[in-house]
Amino acid sequence: MISRNLRHLRIFLAVADEASVTGAAERFKVSQPAVTQMLGKLEDQAGGALFDRTSRGFVLNERGAVLAARLGRAFAQLDAALGVVSPRLCGLVTSAQLQALIAVHDTGSFTRAARALGRAQPTVHRAVSQLEQEVGGLLFERSAHGLIPSRVCGALVPRARLALSELDQADMELGEIDGAETGRIVIGTLPLSRSVLLPRALAAFRRTRPRIRITVLDGTHDMLLAGLRRGDVDIMLGSLRNQTPAPDVRQEALFEDRFAIVARPGHPLAGKGQLCAEQLQGYPWIVPGPGTQLRHQFEALFLRRNLSLPDSLIEAGFILLIREYLDLSDALAFTSGRQVAPEIDRRSLIQLPLAETLPLREIGLTLREGWLPTRAQQLMLDCLRGAAQGLPAV
Repeated sequence: MISRNLRHLRIFLAVADEASVTGAAERFKVSQPAVTQMLGKLEDQAGGALFDRTSRGFVLNERGAVLAARLGRAFAQLDAALGVVSPRLCGLVTSAQLQALIAVHDTGSFTRAARALGRAQPTVHRAVSQLEQEVGGLLFERSAHGLIPSRVCGALVPRARLALSELDQADMELGEIDGAETGRIVIGTLPLSRSVLLPRALAAFRRTRPRIRITVLDGTHDMLLAGLRRGDVDIMLGSLRNQTPAPDVRQEALFEDRFAIVARPGHPLAGKGQLCAEQLQGYPWIVPGPGTQLRHQFEALFLRRNLSLPDSLIEAGFILLIREYLDLSDALAFTSGRQVAPEIDRRSLIQLPLAETLPLREIGLTLREGWLPTRAQQLMLDCLRGAAQGLPAV
């Protein structure tokens, strides 16, 4: 793993810019032997030489170019926020201070932040205090509910997260040069994608990358979107919104899904032909949670006919719960057609026909705008796209 010493990483970029150890030493007002020693340690951490020593000076090789590109992206994120607060911070802030700032921001407590980082509480407190001295004001205000981030802190933390995320990706890319599978890929999934699409993509990915760590996170759209935007989630997979949900993300449709109403075999409505909302209103339901496209379409089914919503609602999206609960009752479920298709094929559930045609919804990827995937992350994206192409049409 490369050093998280931000000053050393900036000196490395200066060597690349100047094509000279001497030029970098002069720029940072340190000795040439100090730069040479720092560079040697960094090359050990990176797994090999970062420069070709030529008659034209220090020229980045493949390994060095990978690191320089990631560091350029990291410092572009960080310096855009630091420069607004205090120009001096760009050259003074340390990764330890940024990690402490992020941890206190997330936990609302120096004690909990120290526990999360595995550091002593005074160490975390000192790191934040040093930043506050440079900022010239408080980064947190005390309240009965814990520490509340200031406006400056709220602007700095997202940039710091993304900068540190770029360093993690640098480690992944440097490992890939030597054929190592390092780092991890974090995929945030909404219900349909994790049961229909993701298993196929993971199987394809594992055939060529058997060891790289993959973390699959379940959650609501808002929760996963927040993780994506701050760099904790690499790829978000699930239903897309009609409008891009945030200015710093982009959506990519992979396939379409149709809404479905399902029940147990032998349900009183089975065999009744095409059903209308009036026939469905009096039954208990399992429906998705508020704010989802599925929930919106469920409610629209009744509102279009000026009907009130059914009185008995259970909010859940787990297909196993849906199947078992419907088997024990005359309840109905409003869910994804693709997600419930295996249960219908096994005759565990039946789909009830409707008199009106429900709209399609798009399922796909949500990615950070400007995100640059590593080779492994790009392969995962390719596997997801390939798995979507293999799905049957709705």
